[in-house]
Amino acid sequence: MIDQNSQYNQLPKELNSVFSELKINKHLRHAGIKKSFGFGCTYLFQLIFCLIFQHKNWFSLLDSKKAEKYPAKDAVYRFLNQSTFNWRRFLLLLSSFTIHKVDVLTDKSRPKVLIVDDSSYDRNRSKKVELLARCFDHASLKMRFYKGFRMLTLGWSDGHTFMPIDFSLLSSKNAQINGISKQIDKRTCGYQRRKDALLSAPEQIPAMIKRALASGINADYVLMDSWFTLPPLVKAIVEQGLGVIGMVKETKQRYNVNGKLVSLKQLYCLAVPVQSKKGILRSIHTTMSNGTPIKVVFIQNRNKKSEWLAILSTDCTLSEQEIVRIYGMRWDIEVFFKTTKSLLKLQKEFQSRSYDGLISHTTIVFVRFIVLSWQNRCNTDQRTIGGLFYELCDEVNELDWAVALQQLIEFLQDALEHTNKKIKKLIQSQLEQWISGLPSYIKAYLPISLCES
Repeated sequence: MIDQNSQYNQLPKELNSVFSELKINKHLRHAGIKKSFGFGCTYLFQLIFCLIFQHKNWFSLLDSKKAEKYPAKDAVYRFLNQSTFNWRRFLLLLSSFTIHKVDVLTDKSRPKVLIVDDSSYDRNRSKKVELLARCFDHASLKMRFYKGFRMLTLGWSDGHTFMPIDFSLLSSKNAQINGISKQIDKRTCGYQRRKDALLSAPEQIPAMIKRALASGINADYVLMDSWFTLPPLVKAIVEQGLGVIGMVKETKQRYNVNGKLVSLKQLYCLAVPVQSKKGILRSIHTTMSNGTPIKVVFIQNRNKKSEWLAILSTDCTLSEQEIVRIYGMRWDIEVFFKTTKSLLKLQKEFQSRSYDGLISHTTIVFVRFIVLSWQNRCNTDQRTIGGLFYELCDEVNELDWAVALQQLIEFLQDALEHTNKKIKKLIQSQLEQWISGLPSYIKAYLPISLCES
């Protein structure tokens, strides 16, 4: 309950070990997030990171009695609004490092996927936010317009753990309210992210996937919703060596069947019915209009059983059940959006007008999710150290006591061979005293050489 005297001791004990294990401070330095004087970037990052765990925002913290211990508001906002910090590189370094640690705990036969989706980033009460645009929320039931951005996100999942890899806050060229600030240096990372914000989602996704693969992230498929399964984008992803599994809907898009271009509804009529597979209606092999071979599986709509849904896969060797099962992993990114907005205070904690401030705070929120995901995986995975300890206890219980005693003596003998003479004599004398006090029926099971000594 008593605060530590050191002002740089911001992290609780549980988070301090995770920061050290995931080498977050090292990734900050490698991404160029450092300062030559004043409060260090590591300290400011930890300060903002821990706000959610103190159940306070920055303004309530400055109004509290502990305000003298913390830096002024300007120091924190200068840190968040710095355009030279490469937050994209930092998130990619941290996520790839954590994914490699998670991948060790995952069965090699289990498919790993990249998931692409977008979500709304509301700033409805803002007027002067940089690159603010009027966007349409197609995922909401209200189908509404809002002021803000589209948060395009790329994540990795093994079906149990989700890790965000990259994101972009998309603005709009046509529905733009505010443009790029003229004070931004065009040589900085911040200006490059502003240029990317004016690109469409299909134009950015191949570059995001390329950066993820270049960092060493292992994945087999890319999962996406019906808004992204466009023939040019699907072909661009396949050319990078990944399969695509995504939902498709009835649009002007056509499919080639025996030299004839048909719509999705016509493709359903041509598909072969699948027998004795619950929920799976039909499937067919076809090609997209640009020549990409795909397999389309038609399944029953759970919300409206009179309708069907279509899922395409560029890996035509997968069975219908496997395509549906892998596509179900796409739901992990929806849980991620809900968690970051409802619990981790995305788009609520800081109301910055700078585009750099939006990027930096969103990255910090993503880091919170990565840290919590890693802690959850360590505490729930059966093959972590705790699980191995209990499995070892079960194996010891099944051993005969005589066999266990002989193995213990053999371990001690091996250890004595690697020690110096003084320690060896001391351990041998203590071991001889212990053996001499044992009953004769136990001595009979010990190694003969040791009993004679």
